[in-house]
Amino acid sequence: MYTDLSGWWPLLSSPAEYQEEAAVFGETLRAHACRPLRSLLELGSGGGNNASHLKRHFDMTLVDRAPGMLAVSRALNPECRHIPGDMRTVRLGRAFDAVFIHDAIAYLTTEDELAQAMATAWVHCATGGVALFVPDCTRETFHPSTSHGGHDGDGRGLRYLEWSMDPDPADTTYETHFAYLLRETDATVRCVQDRHVLGLFTRATWLRLIRAAGFAARCISWSHSEAGELLMFVGQKDD
Repeated sequence: MYTDLSGWWPLLSSPAEYQEEAAVFGETLRAHACRPLRSLLELGSGGGNNASHLKRHFDMTLVDRAPGMLAVSRALNPECRHIPGDMRTVRLGRAFDAVFIHDAIAYLTTEDELAQAMATAWVHCATGGVALFVPDCTRETFHPSTSHGGHDGDGRGLRYLEWSMDPDPADTTYETHFAYLLRETDATVRCVQDRHVLGLFTRATWLRLIRAAGFAARCISWSHSEAGELLMFVGQKDD
C-alpha cells in the first residue's frame, strides 16, 4: 500500500476518519508543552490525514520515507512542507516546538529502531517543547482483531479486510494482513494481499526508551469512539 498501491490510499483511509483523533493529539501536545506551539514536525506522516486537521493549528513539516505517500499528502496538504526521510535517521538541522509520530512508528520492530526514532524526535524538539508517540497498541493492549472498510472515488473503488494476529507472543512483533479488492474505472476488480510486520512493546519499554532519549516521559490513556481505550506517550523536553 505504501509503494505500488500508494495512489489508492485515499480510498483506503479518508481524512474525515482522522478528525476525532487528530483533535485529541493537538490538545495533548498543547497541554504538555512548556512553550507556545507553532511549528510541528510529523515523522512518518504517510498520506497526510492527520496533517489535514492539525495544519489548522500548526505550521507543519511532514517527513515520510515513501515517495508515493508523500505525493498523496502533497495533493491533500499543499501548504505543508514535505521532506523525504526515515524517522530513524533524518536530520533537518532545525528544532520544532513539537514532534509527532503516529502509527507509522509501529513499523519499527526492535528496541534499537525505536530508540533511533526517539533520538530523532529529541534532536528536532526545541527546549520546552513536546514529543508525542502514538502506537496502535502496546503488548498490554494488543488483541487479535479483524476489521473492514473502504471508499469509492473518481470512478474507482476499494474495499479491504484487515486481520491482525500475533504468531509468536515471545517476540516484539505482530502481523497485520490486508486483502484489498480494487475496482478500476473500467469496472474490473482485482484482489491484492498485503502483509505488514509491526512492532509490539510493553508500556514500560516505551517509557524507558523515551526517558533514555532525554525526555521526561509519561503514558496517557485516551478513548477512541471505535477503537476503545488506547495509550499514547508524551515526552517533555524540559527547560
